[in-house]
Amino acid sequence: MPAQRPRVFSREFKEAAVRRILDGEKVRALAAELQVWPKLLYHWWNRYERGGSEALRPPGRPRGSAAWAERSRPTPSAQSGKAGIKAKGEHRTPEDVAKSERVAELERKIGQQALELDFFARALRHVKASARPSDGRGARPSLP
Repeated sequence: MPAQRPRVFSREFKEAAVRRILDGEKVRALAAELQVWPKLLYHWWNRYERGGSEALRPPGRPRGSAAWAERSRPTPSAQSGKAGIKAKGEHRTPEDVAKSERVAELERKIGQQALELDFFARALRHVKASARPSDGRGARPSLP
C-alpha cells in the first residue's frame, strides 16, 4: 500500500473555511464537512487573526520567492523577547524603548477589541436567529 501524502490546502480554501467560522459556523461541524481536524481549523483561524489572508500561505514556500522577500519581519525588540533589551549592535534611547513598549501595548488593546467585536457580532447573530416571531395579536410573547 503506498504511503498517503499529506493534503495541501490553497490559501483560498483556508480563507473560505476561516470566513465560515467567523460567520458563526461551528468548528467541529465545519471540520467534519471539510474532512480536516478541528485543530487545523483553529490553527488557520489563529494565523488569519494575526496576519490576514497573507498568513495562510501553503507550507514549503521557497525562501527566494518574492512573497518571502515581502514578508513582515519582527522588530529587533520582538526578537530579543523584551522591548528594553538591546539587540546586538543596537543602541536605543530610553525614549525609543518607551515608545516601542507603548506601541506594543496599543497593539494588544486593538487585538483584544477586535476579538470582543467578533464575539459580540456572533452573539448578536445568534440572538437574532433564535428570536421567535409572534403569531399575531393576543398570542404568547416570543420571549418568556
